[in-house]
Amino acid sequence: MVNGSMFERRIHKKEKYYAMLNDNRVVRPFGWGLEFIGEDGVDEPEAIFRDYADKMVRSSHEFFALPGTERFEVAEQESTNTSITWESSVQTPSIENNTARARFFEHKKDKKAAVLVLPHWNAKAGTYFDLCQWFNRVGVSALRLTLPYHEERMPPELERADYLVAPNIGRTLQSVRQSVLDTRAAIKWLKQEGYERVGIVGTSIGSCVAFFAFVHDETIDSAVFNHVSGYFADVVWEGLSTYHVKEGLENDVGLEELRKYWMPISPMAYMDKLKASKPRPQRYIYTKYDLTFPYHLSMQMMRKLESTGVEHVQTEFPCGHYTLGEKPWVYLDGYKIISFLRKHLR
Repeated sequence: MVNGSMFERRIHKKEKYYAMLNDNRVVRPFGWGLEFIGEDGVDEPEAIFRDYADKMVRSSHEFFALPGTERFEVAEQESTNTSITWESSVQTPSIENNTARARFFEHKKDKKAAVLVLPHWNAKAGTYFDLCQWFNRVGVSALRLTLPYHEERMPPELERADYLVAPNIGRTLQSVRQSVLDTRAAIKWLKQEGYERVGIVGTSIGSCVAFFAFVHDETIDSAVFNHVSGYFADVVWEGLSTYHVKEGLENDVGLEELRKYWMPISPMAYMDKLKASKPRPQRYIYTKYDLTFPYHLSMQMMRKLESTGVEHVQTEFPCGHYTLGEKPWVYLDGYKIISFLRKHLR
């Protein structure tokens, strides 16, 4: 029998290897980024962000609201999928980023069920296509969204999607909000196409974005959140994959203050809203030896779900953030995702 601590050390070694493989992370300078939240005051940025965060959490249905002006275009068609584009509801200084993009894997027989797939941070082109194709095999159409600053949306000065999670307070708020609005627009497109039931699955930061959309959009019928944590700031501060973001932040802001500033993009802020929304099937998946979404942060969120009385399903895997993508865990994870959504959508 493998000793638990020995197994944990083995997983952690693999996690660190995968996290630092071809590491091209850049420590970028700190910025308040008031311009990204529509403010121009420079004397008291701390007070401005505290007030802004409080207001956005209280009025989150407005913060995450779609303007209703989306115009979707079928840009191109390939043998297995179709490209959908539209103008993002949030306009940023990066022109490339302002066009939202998704790939649609259609199940040809009917329009009963569809799933929106949200990738992880710095996912490459083509990732999650295999998951979409597996959904097709069980009778479900799938739409895979490109997150802001990724793939074709990445501005030329970047090698990684550094503007999505940045040591810039306002830009990170804007980027995550843009992710949620693009997600809600993609859900809207699926509904307009006639799908009766629509689910969502997000991985890592995609899980966080999926959670905000799920809470604020009751047209989403079921959800799977693959890697979970309650506070955005804590993941950045403690996570293995975001050490460079923390380095850009820590000389100018502490964790407690950062948690307040980034509360509008923290799932913990919306537990009561989730409880007040209509009950819908939801599964939360987390890993015991995670160094990127540390285990105790996942447990903190699970305890909050339980104390709030939200009906849900929990799944724990004895691996880590990156190793969840390895055999056999990747197959078990895929099964838990696909079987849950198929059951509740078909």
